[in-house]
Amino acid sequence: MKISHNKLISTAILIITQCTTGSSIFAQLPKDYKGKPFKDSVYTQGAQAIPGRVELAYYDLGGEGIAYHDTDSVNNGSGKLNRQPDHARPGVPDYIVHFREHEGVDISYTKDFADFNHPNKVDPKVNQLYVGWEDDGEWTNYTVDVKAPGTYKIITVYGFQDNKSSLWLNNQKAVDLVLPENTGSFHHWTQATVGEITFPVAGLNLLTLKYNKGANLAYLDFIQVYKPEGGK
Repeated sequence: MKISHNKLISTAILIITQCTTGSSIFAQLPKDYKGKPFKDSVYTQGAQAIPGRVELAYYDLGGEGIAYHDTDSVNNGSGKLNRQPDHARPGVPDYIVHFREHEGVDISYTKDFADFNHPNKVDPKVNQLYVGWEDDGEWTNYTVDVKAPGTYKIITVYGFQDNKSSLWLNNQKAVDLVLPENTGSFHHWTQATVGEITFPVAGLNLLTLKYNKGANLAYLDFIQVYKPEGGK
């Protein structure tokens, strides 16, 4: 079989590109997305890795309408509640107490008198940052670095009740997240597997968490349960 000169050149270019760029050629981050992975002087990692934990307070940089949507511009946790003297707990760094206080997403942290003065089915971490004061139609974006394509179960630690949240992958709905148990209050915590998601390709991907009233959400753990044939 005769192969054209142009086809040979195209094939060679593709092989060279794959060898030199690795998984980055599979990146699915939408080209028109203007948000950037969160990082600051303390958290310098950038895009959060999957498999692994996605901290929900580390949503992307870019502001309202790009990195997140919130129904008001006030951070009701870091920028409002935690300005009250009894909510700035002794020994807790200001970095945690007032985390991203000038942005609209409502963030706070677990406190001794609110979250650990009673039994929890599963205790969150001490000083765990979480997204609270959630309202209908709000969302946050996360640029994530998928190290291995495949299917992942999603585990979260949450307080209160199902809030009809969902995860979108590169602007396409991927899974509804179901918080199976009503814990009784925003500050009674438990842990649950809340769904599964498939990442077809490795590299930078955009996750969007869409949520409504009803829960405090701390993080999402992504644990691989299926690896495609030939996957690494």
